[in-house]
Amino acid sequence: MKVAVIGAGSTYTPELVSGLSALPVRELALHDIDPERLEIVGALAERMLGRVGFAGALELTDDLDRAVDGADYVLIQIRVGGQAARLTDETLPLACGCIGQETTGAGGFAKALRTVPIVLEIAERVRERAADDAWIVDFTNPVGIVTRALLDHGHRAVGLCNVAIGFQRRFADLLDVEPDRIVVDHVGLNHLTWVRATYLDGADVLPELLSEHPEELAAFSNNPRSLIEELGVVPSSYLHYYYAHDEVLSRQLDGEMPRAEVVANIERELLQMYRDPTLDRKPALLEQRGGAFYSEAAVGLVSSLSGVREGVHVVDIRNNGTLAGLQADDVIEVPARVAASGIEPLPQKPLAPELLGLTQHVTAYERLAAQAAVTRDLVTARKALLAHPLIGQHAMVDALAESMLAEAVS
Repeated sequence: MKVAVIGAGSTYTPELVSGLSALPVRELALHDIDPERLEIVGALAERMLGRVGFAGALELTDDLDRAVDGADYVLIQIRVGGQAARLTDETLPLACGCIGQETTGAGGFAKALRTVPIVLEIAERVRERAADDAWIVDFTNPVGIVTRALLDHGHRAVGLCNVAIGFQRRFADLLDVEPDRIVVDHVGLNHLTWVRATYLDGADVLPELLSEHPEELAAFSNNPRSLIEELGVVPSSYLHYYYAHDEVLSRQLDGEMPRAEVVANIERELLQMYRDPTLDRKPALLEQRGGAFYSEAAVGLVSSLSGVREGVHVVDIRNNGTLAGLQADDVIEVPARVAASGIEPLPQKPLAPELLGLTQHVTAYERLAAQAAVTRDLVTARKALLAHPLIGQHAMVDALAESMLAEAVS
């Protein structure tokens, strides 16, 4: 198979490449529009592949058409505007009294406006140049909105996030078992999910985890133990922005260092490490970058899609009746059985009212946000911001909508 990685200047790429080398890949194309980052990251990737005896061909290119020519799998992991844009997404909303976060709320909306048109341009080149049955695997945030846009435009695409595999690995540690014995019933929307069950060899052990490891689960999910016990499910850490909105906003307004600054500092140090011609393994610092286990999730998904190893993966796909109370074309994040024949979501019981209400609220926003990112229509943008539960006030919409559209176009 041929695999193309778009946005390969990412500091994640060496770990991803290392995992892909274990698959029957005949050609691996790494693409980025930043030549310096591509050269640095690509050189490390080449050394890592050499260490493990990769027999395929590796190509580094800034030519998108060349990268996707004949590709069977195109992995998109771009960040439009880089860390500077992320910093804006995390700080600009604060002036309007909104939480600053790069994938949800006002910051996530700004990112969607910038990102969706670029991803759709890439997808059109994939449609024209890649293999006829090529898959686009999107890890570009906001994953739910980007995946919805790809599917709305008829592309063969699936979204992927690392949150679910993070839960799987944490649960495996707590239970002292191998991760592949665990299937996490991780359900909702991208960055708006809850773990409702955890199956170890087919038996639900979430009640055991809740009773024996409540503090560990609370710390990992960044939500209080009392909330988890009351809900009877484990929220992802992104629910913290909803369940502790005022607390988070207060810390940000009081000068808490934005995550973008932390990540930018880590990336500078990582790139300096990557320049070392003797380095042929991922440095430990990469674990602090965020996105833990992303490469393993991506490699596992490609492995199943290509028929190497069928498995269950948590992915972002059309709802099509999987979750009651949502539209068929909504994009949800659920476990699905993945094979060369396609992706089939596992059956899901209805969401509890306290989960469904928030999910419906956010999926309405995502529908409008995806439309606004394509049409650049001001009214649609305003409706999207008004629909989001972290915004939802007319005065805030007035302060944000036009400036965000203008910034996205510039």
